[in-house]
Amino acid sequence: MARDSFAGKICLVTGAARGIGGAIARAFTEEGAQVVMTDVLGPELDDHANSLGQIGVHHDVADEQGWRDLIKMIEDRFGRLDILVNNAGYGWLKNITEIALEDWRRLMAVNVDGVFLGMKHAIPLMARGGGGAIVNMSSMYGTVGNAGTAAYCASKGAVTMMTKAVALECAEAGNGIRVNSIHPGYVRTPSVAETLTTEQIDVLRALHPMDRLADPMEIARSTLFLASSDASFMTGAELHVDGGFTAR
Repeated sequence: MARDSFAGKICLVTGAARGIGGAIARAFTEEGAQVVMTDVLGPELDDHANSLGQIGVHHDVADEQGWRDLIKMIEDRFGRLDILVNNAGYGWLKNITEIALEDWRRLMAVNVDGVFLGMKHAIPLMARGGGGAIVNMSSMYGTVGNAGTAAYCASKGAVTMMTKAVALECAEAGNGIRVNSIHPGYVRTPSVAETLTTEQIDVLRALHPMDRLADPMEIARSTLFLASSDASFMTGAELHVDGGFTAR
């Protein structure tokens, strides 16, 4: 990919303070894009955005008014939006009988409502600018099940199918917007390093035929591909970046 392939493009990345989202923001920055980075982790977001010379916005993706304000700010400042990466999300390990309803609803609000609201409010602006690319962060658990992750699987499965439906809506509308999803395996993010023991990480590593966890930049480079003209005939697609996990 040419180094200046995203020069002048306006890109919005949610959950961009650290981990996968932080790597995506860095990758687009290195490719010349203007990146608007959002997260609820205010201080970390500010530090990362400042280090990249980009714009950081404190934003809860489950807040619809926050989305309205964010898209208006982008339109007022730049006049258009070329790329949306709906990356914000989280999960935890609990059997379904142990999940409190309020915890289920909050996870769905971030992982599912956040993607819905992002597309709902960004698509009109993207269409007025002649099109663009949306990349939704699903998971390998958006296509296969896993014990103890019913809520996370349900949320990422919803992202997978919502991506396909909206891709068809955009294609049939002829608005020039492509919509695809990425399905990572386990990634060596700060949260993984902070919350799991070496032994637990070794268990996760062994789940992947490639016998390792992904680096966040490997997911970021896949995002660059889907957002680029190299993927111009891809929409409604699932890109698995999971070290062979779902190939078994």
